[in-house]
Amino acid sequence: MTATDQPPSPPGEADQARAGGDVIALRQATRAWFAISWQTFGGPAGQIAVMQRALVEDKRWIGQQRFNHALSYCMLLPGPEAQQLAIYTGWLLNGTRGGLIAGTLFVLPGVLALLALSALYVAFGSTTALVGVFAGLAPAVVAIVVQAVSRVAKRSLTHPLLIALAAVSFAALALFSVPFPIVIAAAALAGWLIGRYKPDALKPAAAHGAGDGPAPLIPDDALHHEQPSRGRTWRILGAGLLLWAVPVAAVALLTGTGSVFTTQGLFFSGTALVTFGGAYAVLAFVAQQAVQTYGWLSAKEMVSGLALAETTPGPLIMVVQFVAFLGAYRDPGTLDPWAAALLTTWVTFVPCFLFIFLGAPYIERLRGNRRISAALTGITAAVVGVIANLALYFAEHALFTDVDEKSFGPLRIALPDLTTLRPAALAITVIAALLIFKLRWSVLRTLGICAALGLGAALTGLPGI
Repeated sequence: MTATDQPPSPPGEADQARAGGDVIALRQATRAWFAISWQTFGGPAGQIAVMQRALVEDKRWIGQQRFNHALSYCMLLPGPEAQQLAIYTGWLLNGTRGGLIAGTLFVLPGVLALLALSALYVAFGSTTALVGVFAGLAPAVVAIVVQAVSRVAKRSLTHPLLIALAAVSFAALALFSVPFPIVIAAAALAGWLIGRYKPDALKPAAAHGAGDGPAPLIPDDALHHEQPSRGRTWRILGAGLLLWAVPVAAVALLTGTGSVFTTQGLFFSGTALVTFGGAYAVLAFVAQQAVQTYGWLSAKEMVSGLALAETTPGPLIMVVQFVAFLGAYRDPGTLDPWAAALLTTWVTFVPCFLFIFLGAPYIERLRGNRRISAALTGITAAVVGVIANLALYFAEHALFTDVDEKSFGPLRIALPDLTTLRPAALAITVIAALLIFKLRWSVLRTLGICAALGLGAALTGLPGI
């Protein structure tokens, strides 16, 4: 039975929700986002993979082309693209309420986990048990991300020109260190040129995925019901800017304009607007300012914070919460360090909601514009290369202790020191790959097994963990 032969579903909660403007019942969507939020390990690649698997493949709530279109837009924005993709998809499913719920739940486990770990870090340093659990999760993510690259590529790269574009994007990032915005801009231009001179290359494969299951609830050719308007734009812009600025202003009134809390609120508000290319692209700047300019923490502590953020759910940019906590802990004032961490989290992620709610209705209408769609298709192809590059980066740092950057003329390649291979991490990666690819275990189940293996390896003193 093909997707078009599926019998109509009996009326139920989802059908009633659709009549009220929701594609799926809000309660059901909330449960799904809650489950997804605890699986968002591994940076953008792993997080996109989790949503791809849950929303596109398993639940069939959104079509592949719609998912790719939303992802292409999010890749153009500053901030964590995976969280913005969650907000966009939540908005498609349940409007503004859905976007708020999806975006909040997406970062909530990471906020809670990193708050607790920050407190434990300043109180006890690193403990064997915690290090073991997180060390077991990191290698598992390598297998999960490899699966993500395979699945996204299979569904998005439907023509040799798009495969070539993905390969060139990967090489530009991994071999030549081309800035991310330039890669995305070039991909958009390439997509536009392909759409103009070779339009057949941008058509999705007709038979691709036809027999994978029932038709998605949000078809690839459907438009969201919410219309863009000048009044709506001004309302969202005013509310968003107010929500973004009021906490910083309140902290400035309570602690003074020169306090560490106000300085952090203003500094991280600024970084939220320049995080093009994901967290990796901006963390060098954050580390330099936090360590050398403001003295909030040491370089070694910055590395420890990055390691904690790598192995907790949610966007990697969450490391700024750790930075703020330690900075306020070292320079106590009238507020608790927890307040600094939460303020930093607020000013980092509120703009993500603002960008999506402002732009999504316009981006939806642009899907009918062939030139814009062609450019976004080019970006989608480049995204495969971007995810592959992130997968390589994560694998190198999960499996090796030392990774050095080597330059050979225009080539700049990150090469791991093979003598620093972590045997236990490699073994856990192999086990995770077997569980995912051979036994087809779920991501959550695989992560649980690998966390237990990492804990056991740490407690028994195995090398390479």
